Amino acid sequence: MSTTAFVHGFTSTAFLVMAIGAQNAFVLRQGLRREHVLPVVLVCALSDAVLLQAGVWGMGGMLAARPEWAEAMRWAGGLFLVAYAVQAGARALKPAHLLVTANGPGASLRTTVLTVMALTWLNPHVYLDTVLLLGTMATPYPVWGRATFATGGALASAVWFLTLGFGSRWLAPVFASPGAWRVLDGVTAATMLVLAGVMVFRS
Repeated sequence: MSTTAFVHGFTSTAFLVMAIGAQNAFVLRQGLRREHVLPVVLVCALSDAVLLQAGVWGMGGMLAARPEWAEAMRWAGGLFLVAYAVQAGARALKPAHLLVTANGPGASLRTTVLTVMALTWLNPHVYLDTVLLLGTMATPYPVWGRATFATGGALASAVWFLTLGFGSRWLAPVFASPGAWRVLDGVTAATMLVLAGVMVFRS
């Protein structure tokens, strides 16, 4: 059970956090500029870990007391993932370049950290993805299983942001091609549909 919960938390979080958005674009930009990369990665990873814990434990306790809410949120989460998949699929059919400016004066560490915190904590999707969706996914597990799920999720987030931040200098030529974005968004769309099916039909 613990291994299953860990893998479930790791894979679910990995697929969600990889979706292209403002936060990932900012991390990629900082990586390409090689500017304050470690602080940016730490803010993103630690924020996800805190939000994931809030979802797993706060949401778990609330849903345990009100099982009818769990049922409604299970379907709502499934519909949300389907909508996510449709958006990713639409992007895959009409890919666009992710414009990242690698030139010009750099921002201060304070400005950079405040920017990435705003992109993380003021983004409504982070509460839908990390707190609501992943918290709901962890609900069927017992206490130890939920802790393992959260650990797997936090590790997936840290690995992703470390890879994106420090590996982006080698990714720049790849993501200059619209075809690369088509592949990434296509895989994201398929993954969201699979997660939706697991959430809705899991007993």
